[in-house]
Amino acid sequence: MKVLILGSGVIGVTSAWYLAKSGHDVTVVDRQSSVANETSFANAGQISPGYSAPWAAPGIPVKAMKWLMQELAPLKISIKDLDTETLVWMTKMVANCNTKDYHINKARMMRVAEYSRNCLRELRKEINIEYNHRTQGTLQVFRTESQVKSSKKDIEVLKECGVEHKILTAEDCLGYEPALHHTIDKIVGGIHLPNDETGDCHMFVTELAKACEGLGVKFVMDTNIEKINKQGSEIVSVSTSKGELTADAYLMALGSYSTHMLANLNIRVPVYPIKGYSLTIPIQDYSAAPESTVMDETYKVAITRLGDRIRVGGTAEISSYNLALLEKRRKNIEFSIADLFPHATDLTKAEFWTGLRAMTPDGTPILGKTNIDNLFLNTGHGTLGWTMSLGSAKFVSDVINDKTPDIDDSGLSADRYAR
Repeated sequence: MKVLILGSGVIGVTSAWYLAKSGHDVTVVDRQSSVANETSFANAGQISPGYSAPWAAPGIPVKAMKWLMQELAPLKISIKDLDTETLVWMTKMVANCNTKDYHINKARMMRVAEYSRNCLRELRKEINIEYNHRTQGTLQVFRTESQVKSSKKDIEVLKECGVEHKILTAEDCLGYEPALHHTIDKIVGGIHLPNDETGDCHMFVTELAKACEGLGVKFVMDTNIEKINKQGSEIVSVSTSKGELTADAYLMALGSYSTHMLANLNIRVPVYPIKGYSLTIPIQDYSAAPESTVMDETYKVAITRLGDRIRVGGTAEISSYNLALLEKRRKNIEFSIADLFPHATDLTKAEFWTGLRAMTPDGTPILGKTNIDNLFLNTGHGTLGWTMSLGSAKFVSDVINDKTPDIDDSGLSADRYAR
């Protein structure tokens, strides 16, 4: 069967891998000149099933109002970019900020994320792929006692989902991240998630794309996707800047750009672009640098070791599809690494980047079938695209192959929004 995948980020390329391995003739089309050149290019570098939690949580609306008043805050809203689509999405997210929905959504997300981590481990056994990966876990650090108290709800969910974790004192944190001894007075405790991993997503996708080509996958790059053409109950072609592309099955993996493309087919999915920023900085003192990923809970900033570099990622900016690289946004992520690992890097050498995370209001990605017979979805992963990529791709590949997926499929399709 011929399968056309729209999008060559980590979601599109991992999907291509599983579909090609199951014997399909796969083509990937993208507007960029190379794979993983948008959201997958410089993300935070975390593969964090244990940190897979929806942003829509009890108390978040109140916290968000406070954050908007702070200079160094994890959330920013661009008033000039507010439109009806944005306000509708925000309303849906707020509707999920209750205890019942939070637990349902977190369990769904962790189901996909844990499965994905296992798929990644299997992939590494199958092929030799280098992407600056480490398997030393995530250390979430708390700066206040109130954060420690608030974490008890998350810990209960970790227990319910069987996720290995360890509750730490400030001194315990040094056992996992010795470089924190310079700033241990800023920390009151933490949680260590030993099964989390780290890695350079762009490097991973680039290497996996080469392996895909070895299986016969074709990459059609520098090609704008203009329209998906439907006839009756099926997609018949995709119009592009280089002509019509046809297949037997079509997979939507365009991240934030899935929404408008699907709307033209009368498929409504609440996938919205949440802008994030990162810094990539060469390490100047290895003894003062983190060993793995440190999550600064106060500022929602991830500080991740990638070989001889550190990737610092954070900030959620609600600004529609505005991709302007705003210097004022780098203060938040700069502060976190300078405050916790002050001797590790030279910030004047940092590469500053921004990208759009494809976020659903409940945090769970949208996977699987649509009401169009040969159109399938793999989108809406938010900040966890790298974390959930392999599992989502394997799940969707099984659905396309009409096989029973390895994990429970309840609540993962677009059908959950029908209500």
